Amino acid sequence: MFTDEFNFALPDHLIAQHPPERRDASRLLCIRGEAREDSLFANLPSLVREHDLLVLNDARVLKARLFGVKESGGKIEVLIERILDEHHALAQVRASHAPKPGSQLLLTGHLPVTVLGREREFFCLRFDSTENVSTLLEQYGQLPLPPYITHAANAEDEERYQTVYACQPGSVAAPTAGLHFDEAMLATLRAQGTQLAYLTLHVGAGTFQPVRADNVRDHVMHSERYVIPQATADAILKARARGGRIIAVGTTSLRALESAAQQGRLLAGEGETSIFIVPGYRFKVVDVLLTNFHLPKSTLLMLVCAFGGMDAMLAAYSHAVEQQYRFFSYGDAMLIER
Repeated sequence: MFTDEFNFALPDHLIAQHPPERRDASRLLCIRGEAREDSLFANLPSLVREHDLLVLNDARVLKARLFGVKESGGKIEVLIERILDEHHALAQVRASHAPKPGSQLLLTGHLPVTVLGREREFFCLRFDSTENVSTLLEQYGQLPLPPYITHAANAEDEERYQTVYACQPGSVAAPTAGLHFDEAMLATLRAQGTQLAYLTLHVGAGTFQPVRADNVRDHVMHSERYVIPQATADAILKARARGGRIIAVGTTSLRALESAAQQGRLLAGEGETSIFIVPGYRFKVVDVLLTNFHLPKSTLLMLVCAFGGMDAMLAAYSHAVEQQYRFFSYGDAMLIER
């Protein structure tokens, strides 16, 4: 497979820069094989069957973006990728010249940081403060909006670029399929008997990176942490026994579930995943995927093509462009039956 096969033309005006007025006010493109139906996200409860189980990612986005200077006075931008412990983190560092191991950074005018070394595209940083990294980010950091959103994060983004059920800090990007749910929608689903279960996958900045290799198989996938509680694994088994479908809310939920089932059955617990799902992959857990529209040539578009069929999904994307759907994090959603 070649990366160019997963390309499509997207007019800039279809890239959603702001969330809709209400979380559930987005559109929903329903897909089953070659069949498509234009709908609304507010109709989701009527599309869920009695014994289905929705699995949602409760990761919370860190205020992971920091600005500062090097010892030389050169300006830098730091994007925390992962907190390693109370005083250490992996981060992307953007600067005219990469900082050297042992050098000092001063972030936001308040935070002294030492560069300890480099791991591929990330730098290992030590925050030379008595407070832990999580506390410092919450106090001094900025919300890291995706690169295709052109405005700086504001108060609206701090509310709307988090799901209403986000409770596990650690992501540098939101699990955006969950942004469509408000408390009223969740209450409606529960009231009609729909089961909800939660897991955590902390999204890394690599989720926005296009595949640059010409051959898809040459791409090196980024790694992300996930946790699947035993209660969620049990809920999936019970839903299966009832004849229900497993509906992954977002590609992050799907990646966690499929990663935890690589040995043949779903295993609860913590893990690291660099799973790269492309057409030809045999799904083990997920029956239905709720997801937003993804970037051209991205690993997430490849995942969606693996799930819904490559021809059907690329045709659906073409339909979405023609019908002026809103794309990416603040955009509209798709409900795909495998």
